[in-house]
Amino acid sequence: MSQVKEPQIKKDHVLELSQAIDSGSLYQVRQMIKTLPTAGIAHLLESSPPKTRTVLWQLIDKDAEGEIIQYLNEDLQHDILSELNPQQVVKLTEGLETDDLADILQQLPQQVTLQVLQAMDLQDRDRVESILSYDEDTAGGLMNTDTITVRPRHTVELVLRYLRRHDSIPEMTDNLHVVNRDDEFLGILPLRALLVSGPNTPVRDVMGEDIEAIPVDMEATQVAQLFEQHDWVSAPVIDSEGKLLGRITIDDVVDVIRDSTEHSLMSMAGLDEEDDTFAPVFKTARRRALWLGINLMTAILASLVIYMFQDTLDRVVYLAVLMPIVANMGGVAGTQTLTLVIRSLALGHISPSNSHWLLIRELGVAALNGTVWAVVISIITYVWYRDIQLSAIIAAAMLINLVIAAFAGAYLPLLLKRMNIDPALAGTVALTTVTDSIGFFAFLGLAQIFYL
Repeated sequence: MSQVKEPQIKKDHVLELSQAIDSGSLYQVRQMIKTLPTAGIAHLLESSPPKTRTVLWQLIDKDAEGEIIQYLNEDLQHDILSELNPQQVVKLTEGLETDDLADILQQLPQQVTLQVLQAMDLQDRDRVESILSYDEDTAGGLMNTDTITVRPRHTVELVLRYLRRHDSIPEMTDNLHVVNRDDEFLGILPLRALLVSGPNTPVRDVMGEDIEAIPVDMEATQVAQLFEQHDWVSAPVIDSEGKLLGRITIDDVVDVIRDSTEHSLMSMAGLDEEDDTFAPVFKTARRRALWLGINLMTAILASLVIYMFQDTLDRVVYLAVLMPIVANMGGVAGTQTLTLVIRSLALGHISPSNSHWLLIRELGVAALNGTVWAVVISIITYVWYRDIQLSAIIAAAMLINLVIAAFAGAYLPLLLKRMNIDPALAGTVALTTVTDSIGFFAFLGLAQIFYL
């Protein structure tokens, strides 16, 4: 029952906070914030306009700020951290996991990041620098260097005594990592095996050696796929020489999956998944202006195609009524294929060996659907205008555009990825340009042949 009521409780809490802020009851707001978990406070900050957000941040306990900031989007993190000096950033982020701290520092200008690192103690600085040296979208950027290692010759009793000396162990520790004297990864010692083994049992007798360690330069999306396939809670990360560098935990993988999903959705509109919902007008307008300009160029290109057949449109005016149908049907068909291919690329389903089969399949689907809907639109056109020639023209144009749209939808993402361009970001605009231009050209070109 509690799981069912939880979302409603959160909504009521947010509503009460908003009402308290509007009424100026800051003491009440502070007390209400204290009852929220850190992730809930972060969600409240992201859901608030700038003025309300400033008030909320000032009412948050200083000791909780570091825990809260790791849950905020990058845009909001940058706005908060940019107002602090390096010493304040160090104090704010004190106690955070190494990988979370590295993620936060990556939002700062390089000069500020260097100053923050200089203000840290030597051990923390070395750990953070080791992660910052890797791209944030690789295993090295995801990993945490806080690991527990044991040797294969150690006994279970010795390992347990070693663990008892610690006040706590790293979060989400389901395995200990077994290494040799050179820190080369040998396998894992599951805690469940450790707890049920005899005290004199050597680690080598109960360790797992078939674990698949993750290369430090593996892409984050591939890491997420491995976690999904193997149901891992954590996994070791190794360098090119097989030495253990750290581990990746499931919470970081969940972030990768969420970010990937948001990226695919937002990129199709030319937006960034880390954009602040309540960013100022000028900042938001500046970010969207470039994408609108690109779309304007593609629209002009489609208009130029129409301009080429201006004489045909002047003589057969009702062509202007019908030509959007051809372009829109091609756009929908192409988007279906494009979305499928982008998703398959993200999941790692498409490779050079099967991309040809996928193209043939999509062309077959487009030809079948194109034929069916070409017949339908030709009948509708004949009923409207009693012109059999026009009916044949729009049917042929629709079939041509649907097949071309399928071809473009299947191969544009592959081509863009080969050019190191994000298919989710550029694919939709490129596809729209193709389907509109080809649709108009096919329809008006055929009309010009038969009417002039």
